[in-house]
Amino acid sequence: MGMDVYNDANEKVGVIEDIIVTPDKAMSYAVVSTGGYLGMGKNDVVIPVNHFKITNKRILLPGATKEAVKAMPPFKYAD
Repeated sequence: MGMDVYNDANEKVGVIEDIIVTPDKAMSYAVVSTGGYLGMGKNDVVIPVNHFKITNKRILLPGATKEAVKAMPPFKYAD
């Protein structure tokens, strides 16, 4: 966790904070944090792991922009 996520233009679009695996292990999701400073104003979103690519030891989210990731519906853990 704590791995930076970049787009095709080598711009940082977020940080992987957690991985969620469904009970049947059919699909996994990454919780990606965007924006914020010292935990304030950050937005967590979930993105299916099959949308990511690993290239040259970097995690890429092809076609993503920081604004598009921030605009995704926020993710909240169940209480």
